Amino acid sequence: MDKSTEGKIQELQLLEQNLQNLNLQKQNFQAQLLESENALIELGDLKGESYKIIGTLMVLKNNAELKKDLDSEKEVLELRIKNIEKQENKLKEKMEEIQKEVMKELGKDGRK
Repeated sequence: MDKSTEGKIQELQLLEQNLQNLNLQKQNFQAQLLESENALIELGDLKGESYKIIGTLMVLKNNAELKKDLDSEKEVLELRIKNIEKQENKLKEKMEEIQKEVMKELGKDGRK
């Protein structure tokens, strides 16, 4: 195997690690999104005030403000997830391209 093929295999391994990291980030954001959605459901049509946990404190907040904050948070999380999915797709395309090149080069080596 020549140096070029070895370099491409190493690049594939690096891309695979990046893909795994993106998956972890995406799972984290999806869990946060689910939490926000569940909180919005719980708030439902409640009027008045509820508590919001900020760090180690519970702060009393108006429900309308809480809903607004949760909707905003939900929107941001959805955008982050979409962005990660785009990055995942680009990485997968790049990996497929490199895999084809490696297989082609390995096929040439096998015919020598």
